[in-house]
Amino acid sequence: MKPVRYAYGLTTALLLGGATATLVTGFPAGAQVAQNEASQMARVVPRAGAPDSFADLTEQLQPAVVNISTRQRVQVAGGGNNPFAGTPFEGLFGGGGGGTPQTREAQSLGSGFIISADGYIVTNNHVITAEGKGEIESITVIMPDGTEYPAKLIGKDAQSDLAVLKITAGKALPYVKFGDSSKARVGDWVLAIGNPFGLGGTVTAGIVSAVYRNTGAGGAYDRYLQTDASINRGNSGGPMFDMKGQVIGINNAIFSPTGGSVGIGFAIPAEIASPIVEKLMKGQAIERGYLGVTIQQLNEDLADSMGLEHNKGEFIQSVVPDGAGAKAGIQAGDVVVKVNNKEVTRDQTLSFLVANTAPGTRIPIELIRNGRRQTVTATVAKRPTDDELQQSFDPSTGSDDPLGNAPQQQGENAVQKALGLSVIPLTPQISRQLGAAEGTRGLVIVGVDPSSDAGQKGFARGFIILSANNAPVATQADLENAIKAAKAEGRSAILLRVQPRGQPAAYVPVRLR
Repeated sequence: MKPVRYAYGLTTALLLGGATATLVTGFPAGAQVAQNEASQMARVVPRAGAPDSFADLTEQLQPAVVNISTRQRVQVAGGGNNPFAGTPFEGLFGGGGGGTPQTREAQSLGSGFIISADGYIVTNNHVITAEGKGEIESITVIMPDGTEYPAKLIGKDAQSDLAVLKITAGKALPYVKFGDSSKARVGDWVLAIGNPFGLGGTVTAGIVSAVYRNTGAGGAYDRYLQTDASINRGNSGGPMFDMKGQVIGINNAIFSPTGGSVGIGFAIPAEIASPIVEKLMKGQAIERGYLGVTIQQLNEDLADSMGLEHNKGEFIQSVVPDGAGAKAGIQAGDVVVKVNNKEVTRDQTLSFLVANTAPGTRIPIELIRNGRRQTVTATVAKRPTDDELQQSFDPSTGSDDPLGNAPQQQGENAVQKALGLSVIPLTPQISRQLGAAEGTRGLVIVGVDPSSDAGQKGFARGFIILSANNAPVATQADLENAIKAAKAEGRSAILLRVQPRGQPAAYVPVRLR
């Protein structure tokens, strides 16, 4: 240990400026450092073109970046007889609730950038969309010199969170162009310009922290450029520039436990945004591919329960009857690993690949079912609107505990020991009480150990276990046998298909104890 401690002390001295220290070789420390620098020079010096300052680039780009202000009418809960209704003190002294809904004026701020001399502007859809039951009254674009113009909404797309506005200035306006985000590399310099917290014309610099970052939020466009350039509320819709002055991203979201920037910001890549913006400018509808399946990432628990590799492919939770996926033969419990010969990964999700396939296209889909690979062919359908998708799912509910006094089993059996669950067979009477479809077979959960993995994942009394590792379970012995089989195969988890009350069935991996 002594040589290690000595070496550490010597290194510290060198870093702190001990120029008289001598290494074991006898060379003065300064000479040895100079030798190291000379031999490493080609690798550690930034490539030509790295900026000493961003001032010249900012001066060229900033005139095309604008602030966007909206006025909207929003409905809020009525104040009743509360004398403080409509003031900052509303809700502090009681008297709230029970009144009729009231309409009030609200304001939002964001950013955008001009992409043509005649005044087309790109921003985020959420910048110019009212929340809840609100209604946008006006959109105002504020130029860097303070000039204001009323803006017309040309088109918007909620799925990609993009919108296009148009202003008429009576003169040619400065503008910027989209670049090629596919060539962005981790470590590249970037500039973000926008309107954080209403502070117009704010410039921040950083690097590309990750490309094609999947945040886990789901959806067809959960695929971002990540940056450590400071991005805050109000930066939404603003541009992220490369060192050529081209827009390679549109600032969209941040990860923050505090609400402020912690160096994790996300921008919509230009390669995704640019084609959508072009269609919105022309008034064209944005059509996306659709399979009609509910999916989940193949995380560690799911993979272990099925004996598959981690994070390769996506799991099919459910399939819409008569949808494109169902017609192709895709089933709940399948794992899709390739779409049109492209691998399904965390950075290239099933949603992304399908959404960016033109409706009507026939594509091969490679999947794993019960451990075996097979390929089906699907004709991609057109994705319904959000309202249509919402209307297709309307679960019913009933009383809080239809199981009444159904007893929990006494003593610890194999199921309780392995899963932390107490179960009883599903009878026709219990099935009706739970609102399950006629003929449903399975086991009803009557007790859950909150410290178990199942308890941590939200399993509750009244859930119906339909299958275990894709084998139906109608008796406790069926479930015990599935647990034994999983352990015999060396699996640390078991895949249960569970139907919560009033909800569609879902596959959930549960770790064995």
